Amino acid sequence: MSNSSSLNEFLLLAFADTRQLQLWHFVLFLGIYLAALLGNGLIITAIACDHHLHTPMYFLLLNLSLLDLGSISTTVPKSMANSLWNTRAISYSGCAAQIFFLIIFISAEYSLLTVMAYDRYLAICRPLHYRTLMDSRACVKNAAAAWASGFLYAVLHTGNTFSIPLCQGNVLDQFFCEIPQILKLSCTDSYFREVGALVVGACLFFGCFVFIVLTYVQIFTAVLRIPSEQGRHKAFSMCLPHLAVVSLFICTSFFAYLKPSSISSPFLDLVVGVLYAVVPPAVNPLIYSMRNKELKDALRKLLTETLLE
Repeated sequence: MSNSSSLNEFLLLAFADTRQLQLWHFVLFLGIYLAALLGNGLIITAIACDHHLHTPMYFLLLNLSLLDLGSISTTVPKSMANSLWNTRAISYSGCAAQIFFLIIFISAEYSLLTVMAYDRYLAICRPLHYRTLMDSRACVKNAAAAWASGFLYAVLHTGNTFSIPLCQGNVLDQFFCEIPQILKLSCTDSYFREVGALVVGACLFFGCFVFIVLTYVQIFTAVLRIPSEQGRHKAFSMCLPHLAVVSLFICTSFFAYLKPSSISSPFLDLVVGVLYAVVPPAVNPLIYSMRNKELKDALRKLLTETLLE
């Protein structure tokens, strides 16, 4: 297989070699996928149907749930289908589409988490100006900017990645298509352009990370100055779910892409891939609904009305 023009498909990393373990993988991923669909779907429906939740914070949370549904739907169904049909293959165009949509959803989610940090900063540190600075128009613009940044980033990297000649076969050491695995198959003298684009992206992501950290330093400083214990508890309840989601997203993503090559192995890559591509979309709804009384009340009302119909 001399170059990418002769590639018709890629071979993904299999979770197991025996038929029984393949079926267990299918059942496990099916359960996680259904949990993600149910959790994020309930949050989207509750926010859309309850007018009390038509605020900037919940509008951004609705977008986060949409991105989580998109990201897990990009990787998990194909992996489930491969295990069910005992195959490892994904078509060339399917791999390109998987990378394109996965970058859209993950990049947009990171941008959205940055916007949500800014929203929490305005609500706690500048409450008198909150409605002016984060009105409905500004909220929609910020969410649209997050989606647009993900789309542009995906166009850049997908185009760059699949314009590189591939000389190292078609076997990927991951259960879904991702750019680092494609670059491993590239000719040694032809991938520097994409590496440069990845470095620029890493700098932008690091900039967002620094912004989130500095924002939370100011938020916690302001919270600790609140005289009443009830006020501090309410402020922490607003911030902790978002902070937990950000920590999960950043820790798993950073470890996936920045871990030393000396400890890399197919099994470790597989585990890390599950941690950053599968676990967060399934866990995020639980994190956000656990300490949020308004959201829990809306979900309870939605479920009650559904059961009574």
